[in-house]
Amino acid sequence: MGQVLDRFQDKKWRESKMRKITDKAFEGLQSKEETAPLRIEDLYIAVLLVYNDINKHLPGPHFDPPSRDRVEQVMKECDVNPDGKIDREEFHEFIKKMTEDTFTRISQGLIVTLIVTPMVALATMRALEGLPGSIGKIAQKVPKSLYVSLVTLAIVALRNWMQRIFYNN
Repeated sequence: MGQVLDRFQDKKWRESKMRKITDKAFEGLQSKEETAPLRIEDLYIAVLLVYNDINKHLPGPHFDPPSRDRVEQVMKECDVNPDGKIDREEFHEFIKKMTEDTFTRISQGLIVTLIVTPMVALATMRALEGLPGSIGKIAQKVPKSLYVSLVTLAIVALRNWMQRIFYNN
């Protein structure tokens, strides 16, 4: 579990994942029109592609992409050298600004899953241990770490299953 938490705290790891996503989107745009400046339509398509990847590969609910007006506003902010073109570095900053809120919400969901869920599992285990009969005896014999891990995995699996049902229909 420590390795998982280290990964979420490691800024370089997050930055490299974000760089992969933005490079993929940028190269997709460049293959269409290599010398033309990236127009607002191209950038909006890129944002849609990035949000598609976010929704496919990162945990959490479905995230709607920002509006076209928001894309235009952020494009103006990120065009550092006001040449009307967005280069690779400007594009990376553009996507970073477009997805800030989304990554914050994903991080909060992971904190709840990885910290709150084990605490709730421990509380339920203590309650089960106090029950009379075989349930209480079994709960007393099961190692706490195993029980907490199983409950956490079950909740994560249930959450993923529910997201697939509700967001893929």
